[in-house]
Amino acid sequence: MPTITDRIIRLTPSTYVHVCDNNTNITRVIVGPVTFTRMDHEEIVLGPEQLVTVPKGSYALVSNPAVRGDDGQVVRDASGQPKLKHGDKEVRFAQEPFPLYPGESLVGKVAPLEVANPNEALHLRATRDFAQPIDDGAAIERRAGDEWLFEGPGTFYPRVEVEKVKSVKATGIMPNQALRLRARREFVDRYGATRQTGEEWLVKESQLKTEAAGSGGKKGRKKGR
Repeated sequence: MPTITDRIIRLTPSTYVHVCDNNTNITRVIVGPVTFTRMDHEEIVLGPEQLVTVPKGSYALVSNPAVRGDDGQVVRDASGQPKLKHGDKEVRFAQEPFPLYPGESLVGKVAPLEVANPNEALHLRATRDFAQPIDDGAAIERRAGDEWLFEGPGTFYPRVEVEKVKSVKATGIMPNQALRLRARREFVDRYGATRQTGEEWLVKESQLKTEAAGSGGKKGRKKGR
């Protein structure tokens, strides 16, 4: 493997480097396959590194992601440096292998998407306000602190605005049994009834019911973001 002190660096199709121009202090990305000849006023500040590969059924979390325009290309400032969303994160799903631009970093490793099995659900919480698309083309307005269930079976596609609280399993209600529930906060349940904080009621239907998660009352999409 070439080193950052080499004058000539041969990059394979799956590698890239960050090159800093010491005259302008601008760092650019060189992606293989290419044979790169470093000039005297240039310095290799990162690499060679492997392109980030996100296979199907997986995702990657990128910190300080580059801003992209409507055409999908990276937006640059007047000096030619990529503009970054400082302090933010971005979830990236299966796509062509890509390099990390100066300032971007991979949070953890590429991980598989989580699957909720039948009679299971993911208890989710919104960390900021956002609009969650649903199957009919409409959207649910989520507010920071809202909680809801993503019910299986389905594949959960994570968002930076959503955190997973825990996994929950359905509770079976047999004949002549009921569940006594108490609302932790005001919300609308799955039957359309508005529940007040501290209110208690019984669920008597003889079928599997997933544990209540809190506010929201509407589940997320089975597939999608």
